[in-house]
Amino acid sequence: MKDKPWGFNVFSSFSVFSVSSVVKFLLFRHTKVHEKLCTVTLTIARFSSYIEYMSEYLINGGIPLNGTIKVSGNKNAALPCIAAALLTDEPVILRNIPDIEDVRVMLDVFISLGGEVEVLGQNVRKLSLGDIKSSEIPAEQAKRIRASILFAGPLLARTGKVVLPPPGGDVIGRRRLDTHFLALTELGSKVKVSDTFTFSAKTLVGADIFLDEASVTATENAIMAAVLAKGKTILTNAASEPHVQDLCRMLVAMGAQIEGIGSNILTITGVEKLSGCDFEIGADFMEVGSFIGLAAVTGGDLHIEGARIQDMRPAKIAFGKLGIVWAHEGTIIHVPKNQSMEVNHDLGGMIPKIDDAPWPGFPPDLISIVIVVATQIKGTVLIHEKMYESRMFFVDKLIGMGARIVLCDPHRAVISGPSKLTGSEMVSPDVRAGMAMLIAAMCAEGKSVIRNVYQIERGYEQLAVRLSSLGAEITRSE
Repeated sequence: MKDKPWGFNVFSSFSVFSVSSVVKFLLFRHTKVHEKLCTVTLTIARFSSYIEYMSEYLINGGIPLNGTIKVSGNKNAALPCIAAALLTDEPVILRNIPDIEDVRVMLDVFISLGGEVEVLGQNVRKLSLGDIKSSEIPAEQAKRIRASILFAGPLLARTGKVVLPPPGGDVIGRRRLDTHFLALTELGSKVKVSDTFTFSAKTLVGADIFLDEASVTATENAIMAAVLAKGKTILTNAASEPHVQDLCRMLVAMGAQIEGIGSNILTITGVEKLSGCDFEIGADFMEVGSFIGLAAVTGGDLHIEGARIQDMRPAKIAFGKLGIVWAHEGTIIHVPKNQSMEVNHDLGGMIPKIDDAPWPGFPPDLISIVIVVATQIKGTVLIHEKMYESRMFFVDKLIGMGARIVLCDPHRAVISGPSKLTGSEMVSPDVRAGMAMLIAAMCAEGKSVIRNVYQIERGYEQLAVRLSSLGAEITRSE
């Protein structure tokens, strides 16, 4: 790179990004859109230089995936459960905890606050934190993961103060924090906003709280603060996703009093003290959905072990609209080959719609997956992503591979298939879009390169190794 002029760096980036992707990425990342053009140009140059050093997947597509794969623990349950370990001075054992980057970052934050983490076995961690040494989340770690905000509720409950730098996370659109502030202030916290967020409270007191949106992380923060608050808290319009339910079950195992788990109204009676526990994190239904999509588009015969069948009901309806079915026995899902791969029209032959919604609706994190799957299905379908305005920006790479997609606006896409995809070079923008790109590469003809696989591996454990065991031709290189 030393001998190449900066202009080369800028234009070489277009071999892996389309012009529109780069512009959209930069417009989102720069909140001051009135920045001078030269600043934007230099940012493109730095970014394109950086991607040359990213890890990448090399994939030879068009190979059916067959065999058996075990699903990992739910990342989105593991992260709040790690934060919840702050609520007690006794050891907490977490089982089925995925060994992925986001979990490692959360454990680093836990250690920086004075905690200790012991490896008891594969996917088993023992967390201990007697005396909290700091109420400030390290800025560098906060920038790496949005879930760092989950330490706010537990720290506030234990120490009465939290200093939190703005959290990072996926670039998928605006992800507001207002609901966190609403919930914690209702419980008695004061909030000061500057370069950091500072929460402080002498005593947390239960309250009747109506969340302005069913935010998963805001619900989790409110729950963790309320379990040690004085009196009763009623949390209405609470998120009820499986990972929220897992957090509640862990807290109950620690001695918390929570009623209404799995519903949108939680009643929490505060207790004086919580104890340690031994808790097993549930299966990652996002990973299950990803593997179902992979099996279908590659024409494979796949058994997925360790699934939580009740969590797959919304996905079964959505995949069913694309002509994809599966059977289950106990915790094993079987995705057979020879799927119909044809759109099931609505009444009157109308074009079906797949849209996301808060639980128990179709999960937003699976929208990227069904977009790719729909490119291989005979017929036309409308995909409506209601929650994040940047979630669909990756589809221009699919179009470049041969997909027939009309992006109506940032939230809606019309997809007609089946389309023959050809291998391409791509850069993963976030964990779910990255997995969608991998699925596209797996069913495409020829070779593909996916860079910035760090983003994918934030949510999928040992992915290249596990897929190779199913017959995939995928290698990871630095």
